[in-house]
Formats: sequence, C-alpha cells, structure tokens
Amino acid sequence: MNRRTLFVALAITGGSLLATGCASTPPAPKPRIVMQVSDGDAAKWNLALNVAGNAQKELGADKVQVELVAFGPGIGMLKFDAVTANRVNDAIKSGVKVVACENTMSAQKLVKADMNQAIGYVPAGVIQIMNRQNEGWAYVRP
Repeated sequence: MNRRTLFVALAITGGSLLATGCASTPPAPKPRIVMQVSDGDAAKWNLALNVAGNAQKELGADKVQVELVAFGPGIGMLKFDAVTANRVNDAIKSGVKVVACENTMSAQKLVKADMNQAIGYVPAGVIQIMNRQNEGWAYVRP
C-alpha cells in the first residue's frame, strides 16, 4: 500500500469515526401510561383521574402521555350526565386522552349522544390496551 492510499484510507476511517462520535443521541421518548377503567364505580374513576393528574404533576403535563380506556361497567362514568363528568372534562383539558369502548357501548345500547362529548372512541377497549402495551406504554389499573 502506498502512502497516498494509506492517507486516503485513514482520512475516510477517521472521518467516519469522527462523524459517529459527533452524532447526537436521540432524546428518550415521553413516558406513556395506559389505564384500564372497567369498574362502574365513581370512586375507582376518581382514583384513575387522580393517578393521571399525579403523573402529569410529577413529570409535567407536556412530558407524559396518559390514556384512560373505559370498557365494561366503567363506561357508565363517561356518560354526559355521570357524576364524574366534570372531572373527566378537566382531565381531558389537561391533556389526558379518555376513550370509550364501542363494543361495550353497543352491548349497553349506548350511542355517542349519550356520552361525554369530549371523549374519544376505540372499537375494542381491551385491544386498545393490548396495542398500547405492544407500543411500550406502561399499563396501570387503579
């Protein structure tokens, strides 16, 4: 190998090592929490809403994603006239995503007009939770 070839090889290798050393580490993803709420009990809902609020308070509302998934008996607390309606609205305004299971709604003969207008919907609550866990979300069931 002549000096010129050696110089070029070292320049290329050194340049790639330098570029690798300068590459910034990607930022860590936001913590993500998915919560199951399947109890038709206002106390359980209030606990879930407290947990969501505490996570936002501890980590910063803009630094954590929180999603509450309601199905089964828990869906009743998402009706527009539920005792938890104001707290659910406050949580949504703070950045918490609240979704209702359409399978449960269908089984209970509920339509979107019966529900809190600020919530979202998923076809199947259990599948939503499973998908979130597969995406790396932390699962919590208060």
